[in-house]
Amino acid sequence: MTSKTDTTQRLRDLAQLRRVRDRIDREYAQPLDVEALARGVDMSAGHLSRQFKLAFGESPYAYLMTRRIERAMALLRRGDLSVTDVCFEVGCSSLGTFSTRFTELTGMSPSSYRRQQAQATAGMPSCVARQVTRPIRNREAPTPEPSLD
Repeated sequence: MTSKTDTTQRLRDLAQLRRVRDRIDREYAQPLDVEALARGVDMSAGHLSRQFKLAFGESPYAYLMTRRIERAMALLRRGDLSVTDVCFEVGCSSLGTFSTRFTELTGMSPSSYRRQQAQATAGMPSCVARQVTRPIRNREAPTPEPSLD
């Protein structure tokens, strides 16, 4: 009897976590913090963070920043906004934090990315460009070979 109850509760928890993830996907540009996300599903911030990481492999904050950086990458490729404008457009309130996180996820600064990628995806359908340019964590990024110059 308890295993059925445990399973039912686990499924309810997963549904709540999916709602949190969906909210992050929808409202990534809004001021979101773990406490506000947790209140939305009647959990404590600590419990939400632990359960979210167990379910999705990263904390709610890391997931939010990944979404923001993905959107920033698309805006930078478009090329009509400055790095500062992109930072604020995706919901970041600090250019320094945005640049640091962008560099951690992509391996290059936002301005370097903008220069390098502006023409790389020209003519490519946006759905393909999004897949090809999806950010990866530095631990997954290939390590550049040291230069012997």
